[in-house]
Amino acid sequence: MPSVLDTSSPISPVDFPGPGKVTQMPVRSVSSGIEGLTMWGEKSGDHRDRSPCPIPQQPTRSLFSSLCIVAACTSSMVVNIALGPTVAISIPYAGKDLNIQKDKLQWIVSAYTISSACFLLLCGRLADLYGRKLVWLVGYLIMAVFGLASGFAHSAITLDILRGIQGIGAAAMIPASLGILARAFPPGPARSFAFATFAGGAPLGAVFGAVFGSILTQLTSPSWRSPLYLFSGFSFVCMILGFLTIDKDEPSTEEDRRVDWIGAVLITSGLVLIVFVLSDLPTARKGLRNPHIIVLLGAGIVLVLLFAAWQYYLEWRLENPDLPRTRWTAPPLMKLSMWTRAHGRFAVMQIIACVNWAAFTSWVVWVQLYYQTYLNLTPIQTMFRVLPMYFVGIVANIIIALIVGRIDVCYIVAVGTLMTGCASIFFAVIDPSAPYWAFGFPSACLIALGVDFTFASGTLFISKISLPHEQSVAGALFQAMTQIGSAVGLSVSTIVFNSVLRAQSRYLGVSVDQQGDNTPMEAQLRAYKAAMWTGFAFGVLCTMLCVFLRGVGVVGQAPAQDMTGSSDKKGLDTEVDKK
Repeated sequence: MPSVLDTSSPISPVDFPGPGKVTQMPVRSVSSGIEGLTMWGEKSGDHRDRSPCPIPQQPTRSLFSSLCIVAACTSSMVVNIALGPTVAISIPYAGKDLNIQKDKLQWIVSAYTISSACFLLLCGRLADLYGRKLVWLVGYLIMAVFGLASGFAHSAITLDILRGIQGIGAAAMIPASLGILARAFPPGPARSFAFATFAGGAPLGAVFGAVFGSILTQLTSPSWRSPLYLFSGFSFVCMILGFLTIDKDEPSTEEDRRVDWIGAVLITSGLVLIVFVLSDLPTARKGLRNPHIIVLLGAGIVLVLLFAAWQYYLEWRLENPDLPRTRWTAPPLMKLSMWTRAHGRFAVMQIIACVNWAAFTSWVVWVQLYYQTYLNLTPIQTMFRVLPMYFVGIVANIIIALIVGRIDVCYIVAVGTLMTGCASIFFAVIDPSAPYWAFGFPSACLIALGVDFTFASGTLFISKISLPHEQSVAGALFQAMTQIGSAVGLSVSTIVFNSVLRAQSRYLGVSVDQQGDNTPMEAQLRAYKAAMWTGFAFGVLCTMLCVFLRGVGVVGQAPAQDMTGSSDKKGLDTEVDKK
């Protein structure tokens, strides 16, 4: 059965202030935006025994302490995102230093992406069960230690392994941060500000990564190792800030706090295989016709399907408490019913996040390659051309904090995805001889506005319809979808790029060598444009999916109440849903 937290009702478990007190609240049917459901998500008329569980309340704190919590959580997003452009810029230098073949360089990035994407769900569940602050601190420690160790790597395989372990730290930090913010701030302007600031950590991190990555890699003697040292030190400082300021963990309200390790192994293994295939597919000989690609992709899909079936079985047992408890049947890692929340809009938002991030990743990768390999610009010159994107991203999240409590999230997401797609058009029709301000600058502004509008409003929506004890899992799922989207976007756009590059080269009478160093400039330009049209297609698909978000309403405000407990019908409680 779908389990929905109706945050538009007058009894919301995140609305109570108080220093660590616990209140017993009866479960009762309330007016909800999801027709036929009670506050906790059971269908009306469902008479299963639902004993009230203790609900942790909001601790009182000063404004300074609240700002420190937001800063600490946002720092995790800053570090996570900053490592992307930092490593991307330094890859050629690392390849020369460690004698890494060109077709193997991608694994310096992919090792981190695979581990961070595949361990998100498990880390989110651990955070909800055993403490978000604890998991956040452990994640930051992993990021700092293994980031520092990566700077001392002297072989490609060592660097790849260390980067992969570092990615597990990111998988722990990000969902824990979302859970910490959801626990610390009830629905309303404060939560909108906190989540928008957290999302703003992405462009801020990209600025830091691009600026410091370019300068330190190009101008210091350790070269590509210097940015890794810098961000490891920054991680240690932020970890101390979080240790001192983030609220103490509240014990989980779930009766059964066991971890579904069977589900964890299934989903982690399945995602590892799928993301590995997506990362390896563009450079694999024969592509999808390669036997190892087919076998690994098939195995990954089978494992994910087995995970879904196992979660369905565990949730069925959870809804039938009379069944005997066994050592193998822990509560599900992720309730499949989460995907049906808000009439399935939870699932729609997750898919939009995935596809929109595919468009965003395609833009970031191919724009930087266009500048560096087609226009032959230095890393610092490239950094200055994408720099407006990061500052506009910060402005975008300020705008989100101001409007998300006033405008239907459907319109915010629709505009955001449309801007993400339109950003690719500028490079799909670019004239290389035109000035930067004609194509590059407006494209950088649009991509920043689009992705940040979608990310910030999406995380707020997901948080609002998730229960208090599953905030980190819901956030982890959202993040996992963006990571999968990144892998899909990069894989598909790379296949398109390579196909067009080979076809155009043959058309121009050139046989491309194995390294691709002899491709004609005209063929390269057409391949870049084709890759950007692929990103545009992803963005348009997202905008079309926004039709299914109609009726969500405003998600960035607290429900208005009077002393009798009545509530105005805002947020998820809309006339569309009632019908």
